[in-house]
Amino acid sequence: CYIGLVFKRTNNPRNEYEACCGAQMFLHTGEGIVFKGSVGEWASDRPGEFHLPKDKASEIVRRCIASYVDKHDKPPAELFIHGRTVFDREEIEGFRAAAPVGTQVTGIQIRRPNDLKLFRAEGARVVMRGLGLQIDRRNGFLWTSGHIPKLGTYPGREVPTPLKIKIVFGDTPLDQVMADIVALTKLNFNTCIYGDGFPVTLRFADDVG
Repeated sequence: CYIGLVFKRTNNPRNEYEACCGAQMFLHTGEGIVFKGSVGEWASDRPGEFHLPKDKASEIVRRCIASYVDKHDKPPAELFIHGRTVFDREEIEGFRAAAPVGTQVTGIQIRRPNDLKLFRAEGARVVMRGLGLQIDRRNGFLWTSGHIPKLGTYPGREVPTPLKIKIVFGDTPLDQVMADIVALTKLNFNTCIYGDGFPVTLRFADDVG
């Protein structure tokens, strides 16, 4: 089970910290189950950084788990939470507290910082879509756009920029996390995109936001 967590500022002139938090849940089959959002003072003094209090973090996971149980009569074995900002201690405690016994929770930060480009030493084609560069056990770069052998081309205009993947908490191996993210870039059925640059978890929550 995968949850995409996205924040959007409400631009409230009376409260510069007010933002809306949205969570879109997807199953490994590609089904989107539920969207939950709440408004509060989630923004921080750091630009682009948002955080939930422990109770709100727990509430999102609890609602998503309940929706999953309604459909499958049991909780998921694994729960992956995708976000753009690093989860802080309160959020991690809230996520874990709401997960039932037997459900492994992993929090993953996914960004596209545009500070790394990779070029092939030979040939005119760009790097292969799905290429992963592991920095250490929890950090790596993932090219979700690039040359696609099945299509015989690279459906893009610029040098592909990788996603920066960071496992903030949890014990899932990085190669599995990367493989899941590549698969989730192929589930944007509404736009008929063969291979989107972002996983559907973040893309849908971002669009709704």
